[in-house]
Parts: sequence; C-alpha cells; structure tokens
Amino acid sequence: MDANGTGPAGLPLRTLGPSGVLVTALGFGGAAIAGLYEEVGEDEAAATVEAAWAEGIRYFDTAPHYGLGLSERRLGAALRSKPRHAFTLSTKVGRVLEPYDGGGDDLANGFAVPATHRRRWDFSADGIRRSLEGSLTRLGLDRVDLVLIHDPDDHEEQAFEEAYPALEELRSQGVVRAIGAGMNQSRMMARFITDTDVDAVLCAGRYTLLEQGALEALLPAAAAAGKSVIVGGVFNSGLLADPTPTATYDYGAAPEGLLRRATRMRDVTEGHGVPLRAAALRFPFGHPAVSSVLVGARSAAQVRDAAAQYRKPLPGAVWEALREQELLPAGVPIPEGSRS
Repeated sequence: MDANGTGPAGLPLRTLGPSGVLVTALGFGGAAIAGLYEEVGEDEAAATVEAAWAEGIRYFDTAPHYGLGLSERRLGAALRSKPRHAFTLSTKVGRVLEPYDGGGDDLANGFAVPATHRRRWDFSADGIRRSLEGSLTRLGLDRVDLVLIHDPDDHEEQAFEEAYPALEELRSQGVVRAIGAGMNQSRMMARFITDTDVDAVLCAGRYTLLEQGALEALLPAAAAAGKSVIVGGVFNSGLLADPTPTATYDYGAAPEGLLRRATRMRDVTEGHGVPLRAAALRFPFGHPAVSSVLVGARSAAQVRDAAAQYRKPLPGAVWEALREQELLPAGVPIPEGSRS
C-alpha cells in the first residue's frame, strides 16, 4: 500500500500513529470466520476473505482467542497468495494456546469449534514472545504488522509492567512495526495512550451510535498524543445492525431500553434513506483519532454489504435529525461530507 490517501477500490488509507503502518478505513475482523457462535466452513471462510480483498480492504485483524487459532490459520491461508507488502495484519497476545485432548467444543467461549486447545492467560514477557511465535506459525507468514495486548482487564499491572515492555522491545528490534492494546473498555485504553508509547489501540463497542464512553478520555488523549484508535464492535454485537427483539448487545440479550433507542435511530436514518448500519459504520469517523473501523463477517455477502454500507452517501441531515430527537448528544463529533 502506498501512503497516497486512497487505497484499492477507493478506500481511504490512514497511518497508525507514528508507526508508518497503513490501514484501510474499513478493516476486516477475523473472529466470525473462526466459527463465532456457529460453524463456518473452510470454503466459506476463504471466500469471505477473498471478498474483503476484492472490496479493497487491506487491513485484517485476528487473534489466537478466535476459534482457538482457527482464525489465524484461515486468515493466513487466504492471505498467503497476496503480496505481503500490500496488506496490514494485526494479531493479539495475552492468551497462550495449549494442546488439550479432553474433547468437546469451545462454545462456552463463543466458538463452534472442537476444543483442541485451552487458553491460558499469560501477560509475562516470555508469554508475549511465545504467543507471537505461535501466531506466526499458525498464520504461515513471516511477520505481523501490529501486535495488540488482548483483554488485560484483570491483569492490568502485569500488562503494563511486563507485556508492554516486551512489545516495546520487539518493536525496537524490528520484529513488529506497531504495538498497542485491544479491549472492550476505554478506561485502561486511555492509560495505554497516556502512560506508554503505543502506536494504536483497538476499542470495541465503546464508541458507537449507542454509546460514546471512549469520548470522555480515550479519544481526546489519542488525538492529543498523535496516536490512533481502531474501532471495533460498531454494531454493539448486532443491535445496531438489525434492532429486533432477538438482537444482541455486547454478546447478550439487548436491554429493552437500548432496543427502543436503536429502533428509534433506525426510524430516523431510514426516514432519510439511510440504513441504520450505514450510519453506525460511518459514525466513528467523526473523531480525528479514529483510523479504521473493523467489521466482522462470516460470508462474502456480509462483506459486500458492509462495504456497500460504508460507501453510501450520508447527508448531514441524518446526524442533525438524530440530535434533534436526542438520540445523539449535541457535543459528539459527526462525520463531514458524504465520505469519511
């Protein structure tokens, strides 16, 4: 990818903080192709990644946690035929996979895959290095571009005192180009921005049309420090994609109050000819610290739909109407123009 502002198929390119690592504004989240909640076949997974490539997506995110390494194996296999300089790949550390022969499946952890391994939390320096080595083996690639400390919620001090210094050393050695953290909360992410020299953080579910907790500290801190925020979970795990009584929010049943609010949002956006999921996809780009939005997909059709929603023109009247209905706070930044 060239840093010329626009990537394949017209997707904007952004740089992750001071790293020089480029990402497309629309990125691919690799959890769903690893059987998130329901099985996904090999051919379907491969076709999903290929559809993302055809739509111009050149940023791909994965993790050992996703399907006990299945996401990494499938993503690596799909990308191996692509020019390595043409895409950016991120994976995560903090969970080490250990062989397990007890049988059963991994649905208790959200993945419809055989329980061939067990996850063990490990944010030690040695654990970080072993985790990355395992990821590279599963991916079958020579390197990853961005490594993120994954879900250290209950291991905060070890993450800062051991995991982060290990990643900083790997970056200084040129093993990885960019480092950061990925979580479903914003408080600790803001600490990573202010107390360390990360390049980027991945914040899932905390900066969406429904909730903007990341606006309190994380996003202002990132903007002030010249660091990047990657936003995941823009649909809050489903509620903003299709607000129906069976919709999920943060991977559980959607609370009635949030369902009503999301339904009102849908009525407003559709009244202006804009699907709710298009507004949800584009909303995070109103803040200058946001470099990319990750979208998970389990089929080629879902990828193509996400790309189409991202490209839909969004008139400013949509955002104004959401504010007038008190569905979007007045001080929340909104995207300018019809493209992010």
